[in-house]
Amino acid sequence: MFSVTKALSQLFFKRWGRKPQKSYRYSVEILADIDIDWLLQCGCKGIILDLDNTIVSEDDKYLSPGAEEWISKAKFAGLIFFILSNGKRQHRVIYWSNRLDITALSPAKKPFPKPFKHAISYMRSHPSQVFVIGDSFHTDVMGAKISGCHCIQVATLPHPPRWWEKVAGRYLQKPYPQQREIWTFNQENHI
Repeated sequence: MFSVTKALSQLFFKRWGRKPQKSYRYSVEILADIDIDWLLQCGCKGIILDLDNTIVSEDDKYLSPGAEEWISKAKFAGLIFFILSNGKRQHRVIYWSNRLDITALSPAKKPFPKPFKHAISYMRSHPSQVFVIGDSFHTDVMGAKISGCHCIQVATLPHPPRWWEKVAGRYLQKPYPQQREIWTFNQENHI
């Protein structure tokens, strides 16, 4: 059976001359579902976090339930965060970076390894001690795999679909469950 993951991984590893490392890949519905104690037991020291459709929807309409509180608890537990966003609206990334008090890089050009190496270096960690959390297979999951990090894929928050999502979205993103609560984001407080 043909595996998109395997084919893309082989392409990237061949290009950069690296061998893949054994890494964890998990899937949850929302960021707040991730058990912080479990991350610590796995040896996690740092988290590379996606912004668009992971924490807040791309159109700033929805906020992942409990995300800000979860990030605060994880920081209190000693985890270091770094935001990698492919978003081109830098003022928006800066706003969320300041609001969450997390260093960010945008546009990150995920899944290429350079931004992941930058984030790992910033956290002073080894890739095996870092989890990448995001909603997109082709950017977050593949970037984690290429960089030797562990990965947790969350369901993508509702947002207006882009052209490529209409064609291949169900293969690249996990849809947000209809039975789950979703928080609307008050744009009056947003820049």
